[in-house]
Amino acid sequence: MPGYAIPRLGFGVYKNYTTTESVIEALKAGYRHIDTAQAYRNEAHVGAALRNFGIKRQEVFITTKIISRHHGREKTMRIVETSLDNIGGGYIDLFLIHDPYAGTKLRLETYKALQDCRREGKIRSVGVSNYGVKHLEEIREAGYEAPSVNQIELHPFCQQRPIVEYCRKNNIVVSAYSPLVHGRIDHAVFRDIANKHSKDAAQILIRWSLQKGFVPLPKSATPARIHSNTQVYDFKLDQDDMERMDALDMGKNGAVTWNPVDVD
Repeated sequence: MPGYAIPRLGFGVYKNYTTTESVIEALKAGYRHIDTAQAYRNEAHVGAALRNFGIKRQEVFITTKIISRHHGREKTMRIVETSLDNIGGGYIDLFLIHDPYAGTKLRLETYKALQDCRREGKIRSVGVSNYGVKHLEEIREAGYEAPSVNQIELHPFCQQRPIVEYCRKNNIVVSAYSPLVHGRIDHAVFRDIANKHSKDAAQILIRWSLQKGFVPLPKSATPARIHSNTQVYDFKLDQDDMERMDALDMGKNGAVTWNPVDVD
């Protein structure tokens, strides 16, 4: 990312109906990266958590996103101002295009508008989400600099290897949403590896994502789980562990979300 570091572990707040309280708990647990979006309707709750916790704005990395129904230059400029008002602090660390559904013309207009906002100091870095290789290629072909981040669904069942390979070759950080497979973690491989390391399955999945070089975004509204999901730095998965988890890949059939990486 151009001049800025992104914390390797983020806290997701999609469908979190106690966002302010959950983010405060996440900050207590040590998270310094919060991932929200305008479509989640909780940016203001994230901003309230930062103020109530009393942390300095520059100590927390905030990601938000613009959904396709707001794509296009003028709408994008308005949306950025709305996010700034919601979150506070004068800037957004990372602003993502949330999805590619708007089509090439509006996607590129939105990307250019976000880059202009970056030059104005309203955004520090610009990225995308749910972008497949063809969407990333259209940015390159238009002559724009590569996005800092591509946030996609990533976990052992849905590894999106062609997209990950493209991002690595082009120095695009890969951020992993749904790293805990929407809670579908009762699997023999996960249980076995978790027992081996005296950890739980969620910690094993987060650790897998970190060792892959991703930026995982686990989410929870349960205080104990919010804290336990950060306890992933005191062990390491060995080669056999990683290979067993890698072998679970089912491609697109393993997705548990919308995963619109193939849309036109």
